[in-house]
Amino acid sequence: MNCGGIFDIDGKTEQIKILESETTQAGFWDDNENAQTVLKQITVLKSWTESWYKASQHCEELELLLELAHEEEDQATFDEIGTGLEKLEKQVTDLEFRRMLGGEDDARNAILTIHPGAGGTESQDWAEMLFRMYMRYCQRQDFTANVMDYQDGDEAGIKSVSIEVVGPSAYGYLKAEAGVHRLVRISPFDSNKRRHTSFASVFVYPELDDDIDVQINPSDLRVDTYRASGAGGQHVNKTSSAVRITHIPTGIVVQCQNERSQHQNKANAMKILAARLYQKEKEEEEKKREAMESQKKDIAWGHQIRSYVFHPYNMVKDHRTDVETSNIQEVMDGGLDDFIREFLLKFSQ
Repeated sequence: MNCGGIFDIDGKTEQIKILESETTQAGFWDDNENAQTVLKQITVLKSWTESWYKASQHCEELELLLELAHEEEDQATFDEIGTGLEKLEKQVTDLEFRRMLGGEDDARNAILTIHPGAGGTESQDWAEMLFRMYMRYCQRQDFTANVMDYQDGDEAGIKSVSIEVVGPSAYGYLKAEAGVHRLVRISPFDSNKRRHTSFASVFVYPELDDDIDVQINPSDLRVDTYRASGAGGQHVNKTSSAVRITHIPTGIVVQCQNERSQHQNKANAMKILAARLYQKEKEEEEKKREAMESQKKDIAWGHQIRSYVFHPYNMVKDHRTDVETSNIQEVMDGGLDDFIREFLLKFSQ
């Protein structure tokens, strides 16, 4: 067991020292925007080093236990070491996993939006199942998931939902989920118990910080307000607080109705619009890069990325990486790590 070889952390430790030295310089706090950017960089770097030190400390503890177990020939201690090694393996795997997240926007928070495909209630129910799956995934990752907009389905499920996911490298992880998700099952809405195929699209955008300025001309926007609609409860109110914004040059339409305040709904809608415009600009740049052609075929919007089969057998298969599992309940409870990891291994630069 070699604790020193777990992860090379020296570079990040040195970066933290340099950035922390900046915070002590005269005039640092005069530029609040720059100060916040530096503090955010320090926080991200420390999340790496703290994770590494926890793994390193755990490794050293296991080394001491191993020596003790050999000296006393204590089977109970050997069993304890086995359990500890499983935990250490997960810590190291998580570090290696995060190391793949080196893209320009990977460290950012994410905005994830789900839209059902054609098929009415069937697809709307499937969209709600995906919504639950991603909320569970966020819980597992200790991400904070804020529902920005939630549109109830006509009879069941949802017409659309947008979630702000806050956490280290949230976009880096969730970008692997962008695309069309396909469900095959016996329909709970079909009295004849026939098999149905449903589709839902997942879109993932990096949430923009103050360090990126997306120019949006107010004259390019059409802002409509209306009363929130849906099945009832917290998503509905009696005032025209819901907001729909249309970006006329691109045709992009965003809407938010989850907050009671029209002002807050408009702020959330503008946040989503800025993220979508930024993503659109990035995608247009990528189209010009010949080196990206092979990757684009696999991750382009509208391309079916994963199938979830509940009948006649149990299987979830990712068509980009060929990763598959028969444990559909684990996946629907947010167990997406294997799919995301293989995507990053295949497509991360």
